[in-house]
Amino acid sequence: MLKKKLSKYKIILASGSPRRQQFLKDLDLDFEIRLKEIEEIYPTELQAEEITNFLVLLKASAFEGQLQLNDLLITSDTIVWHNNKAVGKPKDHQDAFEILKSLSNTTHQVITSVCFKTNSTSDVITEVTKVTFNALSDEVILYYLENYKPYDKAGAYGIQEWLGFVGVSKIEGSYANVMGMPTDKVYEYLSKLS
Repeated sequence: MLKKKLSKYKIILASGSPRRQQFLKDLDLDFEIRLKEIEEIYPTELQAEEITNFLVLLKASAFEGQLQLNDLLITSDTIVWHNNKAVGKPKDHQDAFEILKSLSNTTHQVITSVCFKTNSTSDVITEVTKVTFNALSDEVILYYLENYKPYDKAGAYGIQEWLGFVGVSKIEGSYANVMGMPTDKVYEYLSKLS
């Protein structure tokens, strides 16, 4: 359905994330992947979705002057926002353990921004989902880190993995967003393109 509507566009996903690539496949879209190395550094005064909005525009700006008339570039960024600070991907095993310990028995936000860029426009959409964890024992955290190695994930966990099944007590908002892309909002945006 959407594929036919977007047939005049060449969709480019600028993400190495297997989950984001799978989401676009699951939306039945044809797309190509183009990656550019970007240093994901943002001004320290930015808060919450200001960070993800800044980063998706930064990622999109790397393609400035390289998009053809019918190209539609999609960039995305996800952070975990907890205790008024951004929690990114863990640096190592110890960092991952400390992140999960801090998320235990609390509620945090998962914030994703998605940028849609053509050679003349840039639009950004943002989704915020609240995730509440049960109290996580050290044993549970260590088991998860040992068996699932979530070092490539913001907040050191994947909600679609074992820890999401045993540790998450409540979710308010988009489940897909916690995995890295608010697919319903992406679909809605793309549906409105002409």
